[in-house]
Amino acid sequence: MQLLGSTTSPFVRRIRIWALLNQCSLEFINLDIFSDTDRQLMIQNNPARKIPVLITKQQTLADSNNIIRFLLEQHSQTRLNWQQEHLLTIINACNDSLVELLLCQRSGFDTQDDKLFFNLQNERIAETLSYLNNHFADAEFKSCEYLCISLYCLLDWICFRELTDLTAHTELMKFYYSFAQQQAVQQTDPRN
Repeated sequence: MQLLGSTTSPFVRRIRIWALLNQCSLEFINLDIFSDTDRQLMIQNNPARKIPVLITKQQTLADSNNIIRFLLEQHSQTRLNWQQEHLLTIINACNDSLVELLLCQRSGFDTQDDKLFFNLQNERIAETLSYLNNHFADAEFKSCEYLCISLYCLLDWICFRELTDLTAHTELMKFYYSFAQQQAVQQTDPRN
């Protein structure tokens, strides 16, 4: 199996960490999604032009949610229950809003400008982080390895890109510093 992605993508990184922790053999192909050659490879395998993409002998899967469902099934592990899927959707919403704002910043927009799109993204980020901070101790969260991995990748990407201040989210920050000690986390650190 091949995993197409980039070392900086939090959506790719969560699959890479899960694979390392579960001894799942994936060939990681690190793409520069802004170079012509790598971009064409990505588009050939996902016309939505997004990473990650998992290529198997039988099929090609895009989106980290689909990929983890496939990998959990392949490794005879329990799929996420509905509450865990709900929490993953919240993590993904926060991550998506942050990606949108980063792309806007890189395009020269002031994302603090009083515009509907920016306001909605900033509100979503603030609310989802507060929600996650308040619900991190829930059993449904703590009992799911993939949720913890996904949350860590979100938090580390926020820190890596310096996108928002996390200090008020004390539960999330305790988790962040604790989870960072894992070898799989260190092996996939985009700063290396």
